[in-house]
Amino acid sequence: MEQVATAAGVTRQTVYAHYPSRPLLVAAVIDRITAEAVAALDAAGLDSGTVTEALLRWLDVTWRLFDRYPLLLHPSVTAIEQADSDRQHAAVNERLERLIRRGQATGEFDDTLSPAWLVSATIGLGHAAGGEVAAGRMTTAQTAAALRHSILRLYGAREP
Repeated sequence: MEQVATAAGVTRQTVYAHYPSRPLLVAAVIDRITAEAVAALDAAGLDSGTVTEALLRWLDVTWRLFDRYPLLLHPSVTAIEQADSDRQHAAVNERLERLIRRGQATGEFDDTLSPAWLVSATIGLGHAAGGEVAAGRMTTAQTAAALRHSILRLYGAREP
């Protein structure tokens, strides 16, 4: 909280006046990042082009934000309550599920796996990718390429 106050140019008491606890501050930051993600996804034209191309745009947008905000890898964020995590991911996940359903309807994606499973697996792979970068085992570029390849295989989609 002291570092946040210093960066914002205010006292720690001012930060606590707006966010009485660290978890509330982290939740507010995640909500703001989520709003940025939703705006970026909406601007990415997910309803145009092939569904596979739209999926790759979805991955690019979310990965760029994940890479831009290393806070998302911090244990205070990854250890939040499941209900809070579900709420914070909902708008992003809805856009992904819509893509999956469209891809399954057009035959671009394997329809033997449920959209809910594919959303969950995509989020899990995204977190694993972030963990590889955070651990220094892969570069951001290597991880982004591996994530794209893995997701396409998971969905049964061909590289465009």
